[in-house]
Amino acid sequence: MKIEINVDEKAEDLKISVTCRQLTPDVEKLLSALRMMNHQLTAKINDEIHLLDIAQVIYIESVDRKCYIYTSDKVYESEFKLYELEQQLEEYGFFRVSKSFLIQLRSIQSLKADINRRIRVTMSNGEQIIASRQYAEEMKKRLGVKD
Repeated sequence: MKIEINVDEKAEDLKISVTCRQLTPDVEKLLSALRMMNHQLTAKINDEIHLLDIAQVIYIESVDRKCYIYTSDKVYESEFKLYELEQQLEEYGFFRVSKSFLIQLRSIQSLKADINRRIRVTMSNGEQIIASRQYAEEMKKRLGVKD
C-alpha cells in the first residue's frame, strides 16, 4: 500500500481519494473507518443523553421493542428502531446478523460454524452472537471468508 499526501494551501476542503485494483474487504474497512471519523450516535443511560462515536459501538441489540447499544464498557439505550439504525449505519461497517442484532464488522474477533448453517460470532468484548443462516452467507462475503 502506498500513501500519498498533498498539502495545498488553496484547498477549501479535505479530499481523500482511494485508487485500487478491486474493492477488497481491507479497502472497505479503510473506507468505513474514514466515513466514521466524525459520525456520532445519540443514546441514553437513564435520563442522560450521550454522544457516541460510531467507532466505539461493538453491536446493537433489539429487546422488547427497545434498542441497546453496546460499547466495550457500557450499554446505552437508543430511541431508534433496529431497522432505522441499520439504515443509518450500514455504510459505516454495520451488518444485521439476525432479527435482533446489528454488529460492527470490524469488531468481530472470531467466527465459528454452528448448527443449521448458523455462525457463532465472538465480538471484541467477548460477547457471542448467533448469526442466523439467513444472514450468515452475506456476512461471510462481506468479510471475505471462504468456506
